Amino acid sequence: MAVFTRPRQAFVIAGVLGLALSATACGTGDDKKSSKAGSAECAAYDKYEGHDGKKVSIYASIRDAEADLLERSWSQFTDCTGIEIDYEGSGEFEAQLPVRVDGGNAPDIAFVPQPGLVKRFADAGKLKSLSADTKALAEQNMPADWLKYGTVNGTLYGVPLGANVKSFVWYSPKTFKEKGWEVPTTWDQLIALSDKIAASGMKPWCVGVESGDATGWPATDWIEDVILRTQGPEVYDQWTTHAIPFNDPKIVDAVDRAGSILKNEKYVNGGFGGVKSITTTSFQEAGVPVTNGKCAMHRQASFYANQFPEGTKVAEDGDAFAFYFPAIDPAKGKPVLGAGEFVVAYADRPEVQAVQTYLASAEYVNSRAKLGNWVTANNKLDIANVASPIDKLSVQILQDKTGTFRFDGSDLMPAAVGAGTFWKGMVDWLNGKQTAPVLQGIESSWPK
Repeated sequence: MAVFTRPRQAFVIAGVLGLALSATACGTGDDKKSSKAGSAECAAYDKYEGHDGKKVSIYASIRDAEADLLERSWSQFTDCTGIEIDYEGSGEFEAQLPVRVDGGNAPDIAFVPQPGLVKRFADAGKLKSLSADTKALAEQNMPADWLKYGTVNGTLYGVPLGANVKSFVWYSPKTFKEKGWEVPTTWDQLIALSDKIAASGMKPWCVGVESGDATGWPATDWIEDVILRTQGPEVYDQWTTHAIPFNDPKIVDAVDRAGSILKNEKYVNGGFGGVKSITTTSFQEAGVPVTNGKCAMHRQASFYANQFPEGTKVAEDGDAFAFYFPAIDPAKGKPVLGAGEFVVAYADRPEVQAVQTYLASAEYVNSRAKLGNWVTANNKLDIANVASPIDKLSVQILQDKTGTFRFDGSDLMPAAVGAGTFWKGMVDWLNGKQTAPVLQGIESSWPK
């Protein structure tokens, strides 16, 4: 399956780079274990001993400042165990990983953001099943809703790592307080608030789906969130696997429901124009008007926090924050749409298994969280180690046992649809094309 690159995680604020590791951290990762072995600070890593001087390669899409944080996050592990992690991040990761794997040049470990790609490699016999230790830790620490996306034909291959929550609506707490608006907790309240704001002369919503070659993807997230809220997780699963047609009446209903906001000239597009401006407004800029009074709400994932202008206070009492995208049908529960990466292995040497196990552990997720700008569904994450208010809210949602998590639908579909006709169809739809022919076109494109 061909795959695509999509912005999935927050871009790292440059200032984060100034964060040092806590006093318990040791060095840069280049030191040899001999000077650290047996020390109190290394006691947590005793179970990974016996691989001094071994190398493990990791390949992923994480680059630049975020990659620096990634390497810092496992530096104590490498110092204490003597395992050298050779990390490579690439903007061409999703295109190059299949080339490398198929060409016999696979990395030891990869962080794969698409369950469909995990399945492709597993079906081709390229992935190694988890060691007993890794499997036990993953099953202990991760919700079942997440583990199923790393499972192929009953075998768990991918351990969830980082995550983001997509079921968010961004707003300005400061503006809401000034205007006397209440954060809605139901769909009916959301629509009533939208009508109230529109009547005041402000466009209640700002939206942008322009994203270069990936233009259209933010609209697919809208559709996925609404399907989960109107039809529930079972129908959502049937839709993403093509057990029901893409243009099933249930899906038509959900798309039209999303259209009651997205194609409503009274509601959009605050700060940019009318409905048709949505397809030419970049996703990076689309939510900024909530901070300058030109729109009130912007539905986008947790990673949008760092798209706001420098100096924006992102907090419950700040210039920008987010609330949970309300449920539509209470009988469908509390659905959460999100995405993340899965740690898969192409080699099963003991040192590779040790690294994969470590990445599923409490020690790792808390080490990474302390550096900022990262969340996970791993239940061993201590929320006290999460500094950002929006990240704290994301963790609370991910760890909420009453919620039902579903992975980004377009990431689960064949790339020709999820990264192709679905995106393009949403652009046509926003530009005025009717729902029925758009969905029929996407249905016709599904690989036979």
